[in-house]
Amino acid sequence: MNQLMPLRHLAILCAALSLATTANAGDEEHAKDVTSSDRLRVGLVLGGGGARGAAHIGVLRELERMRIPVDAIAGTSMGAIVGGLFASGMSVDDLETLVAEMDWADAMSDEPERSDLRFRRKQDARDFPVDLDIGLERGRLKLPLGVVQGQKLDLILRNLTLPVSQVTDFDDLPIPFRAIASDIETGEMHVMGSGDLARAIRASMSVPGVLAPVSVDGHLLVDGGLVGNLPVDIVRDMGVDVVIAVDVEFPLYTLEELQSVITVSEQMLTILIRKETLRQIEKLGDDDVLVRPQLGTFGSANFGDIVEAIEPGAKAARDQEPRLAKLAIDDSAFSAWRRQREQRVPRDERLAFVRVEHDSRLSPRVFESRLGVSAGDPIDAATLSSEAAQLHALDVFEKVSYRLVEEDGETGVVFDARAKTWGPSFLNFGFTLEDDFEGATNFDLRARLTRPAVNRYGGEWRIDLRLGTEPQLLTEFYQPLRSDSRLFVAPYIDFDQSNFNAFTDQDVVARLRVSELIGGFDFGTEIANFGELRLGAFRGGGESRVTIGDPTVPNPDFETGGLRALLRFDTLDKPWFPTNGLRADLEWRQSLEELGGDDRYDIIDMSVEAVRSRGKSTVGIGLDFQTTLSFDGAVQDLFRLGGFQHLSGYERGAISGPHAAVAKLLYYRRIGDSPGGLFDAPVYIGASLETGNVWENRTDMSFDSALLHGSLFVGIDSYVGPMFFAAGVGQGGLTNFYLVIGAPPP
Repeated sequence: MNQLMPLRHLAILCAALSLATTANAGDEEHAKDVTSSDRLRVGLVLGGGGARGAAHIGVLRELERMRIPVDAIAGTSMGAIVGGLFASGMSVDDLETLVAEMDWADAMSDEPERSDLRFRRKQDARDFPVDLDIGLERGRLKLPLGVVQGQKLDLILRNLTLPVSQVTDFDDLPIPFRAIASDIETGEMHVMGSGDLARAIRASMSVPGVLAPVSVDGHLLVDGGLVGNLPVDIVRDMGVDVVIAVDVEFPLYTLEELQSVITVSEQMLTILIRKETLRQIEKLGDDDVLVRPQLGTFGSANFGDIVEAIEPGAKAARDQEPRLAKLAIDDSAFSAWRRQREQRVPRDERLAFVRVEHDSRLSPRVFESRLGVSAGDPIDAATLSSEAAQLHALDVFEKVSYRLVEEDGETGVVFDARAKTWGPSFLNFGFTLEDDFEGATNFDLRARLTRPAVNRYGGEWRIDLRLGTEPQLLTEFYQPLRSDSRLFVAPYIDFDQSNFNAFTDQDVVARLRVSELIGGFDFGTEIANFGELRLGAFRGGGESRVTIGDPTVPNPDFETGGLRALLRFDTLDKPWFPTNGLRADLEWRQSLEELGGDDRYDIIDMSVEAVRSRGKSTVGIGLDFQTTLSFDGAVQDLFRLGGFQHLSGYERGAISGPHAAVAKLLYYRRIGDSPGGLFDAPVYIGASLETGNVWENRTDMSFDSALLHGSLFVGIDSYVGPMFFAAGVGQGGLTNFYLVIGAPPP
């Protein structure tokens, strides 16, 4: 089955970039005269096959060993990737390094590097981890055209083909090239022999449903496997005398292997692809050569072991050496052919202009404030890719890529920013299921509706809904003061309900349900991409009622109002199971009678965590500290402890008071190697050591009265958020078991 090949992340690929070259037109013609005037012209056909297509690299290596020049290439999907990059001037060594060092999971993700994300987007990823972005337009739900839009893949291909980015006729590449795709509207084959090489390769590899289609010249294109997985006739039309066709399709399953709906579905698709492939093979003549690497059941999606496919390709080529030998040329002629592939096209070393072309409401100054590249800067692939990633991290656009263009004899860069086609509003989701296997279950389902780019300054309106154990409804309008400013205002309204245990002499006598409605107005500033500072005022009120236990427990209505200051920052490299970084939330709230509060008092609420890693092991420390100053604390301001990693021997929220603190030491280790790919879900084992308590009086807070708890856990970093199965123990023989799915509850 034809599968997508994810590409290596930018940092390593740029090392290969410097070696990818094209030819001077005059020298190219001379080289062709030298190397092809008295010999058979060779056309190479590279078929699709996902990870199996790495065998193409082995074939290319053997062709070079045999001194067989290639005069034309046609490829589909993986064959288009290998063939297109080789045709652009990339060496076989670079191709092998490329596939061997790929970061599969990262390349198959549209998620920006967390360091590039604005702080608001970092919080989104933590609170709403379900990786599903649903659009909403006039009450109608809309979905993207692919699970992956190809943001990182586009940039990687763009970087790899940068030396030939201004070559619009693929016949002018060091080796003439054709990429095969399918027109998803008509079902017909679409042969790309001109235009943008990076886009052509990307279109040929767009597995339907996985990768979003690519628009090329008014055609919506997907993977070419169904219509031309082995395009023999296409390369024949390029004027070659002999065709070398490399078939890497997945074999048909045996009857014994057809044991599930998945294998049956795969078999049907393979049959459809194979039918067209056999038709193309029938077009091979007596002098043509068919190379079929013996890959067995090596999976089309087995990118974690992709290098294992290279040698079977080389062996299959060696097996055909007696037939291929007639195509070999002498050392001098082959060296001339290689030099022709390795000559560079002169280009301006510096950018003459920088421009952003987009289809959003945003002011150009929004982009200017985010871009770190300008006219006069060197043309550097890594820099241009990084700048495109910065714009994509605004989370307004489906994709942001770049292209070099020539205007009035000068070379500049144009960043293409395409708005999400399934907008203009978007739904994101998160959920939590927490069970201690002793009757205490907490569940919540969270949804966020976001309308980005409400105005040219980047205003954003959001509505949060949480259903379950502790429901919430919150709406906030976030408005930057200027298009190029990090200053903002944020009015909000927040309604939520929480559960608190009431105590008498350390015994729980009742459970209270506290409902609170607050309106507020914040003035703040973003701190680079890692933090946020807010100053604001709030006003509201609420009520409490006994839901379980002693009905005589006081449950008064209350009024609240005052001022607050909130400083938050986050440099963690991942929202869950991070390996490095620091996260902190520091909040001060002052209740003021002048602003409607029942009493005057201050609250300090602090949460800090820091992690460092070595290899697969990570050590972290954390501290939660809350205290109420000048007041014993109203019920709505009590702090709760208990639950996984917050005194794990207790159930969540089991103890509460006006003063609370818990410190923890955390260790976890990733087990096993990452398979890579779209559904990579790393597994961890770990333990925590926790100490803390709640106190009625701040003067009672001490290490002597702190309780000692701990946990052992297995964790999975999944696409719905973290998952934990844990055992918690606490001082006094307390034990708890936890199953936590999704982001832990607030």
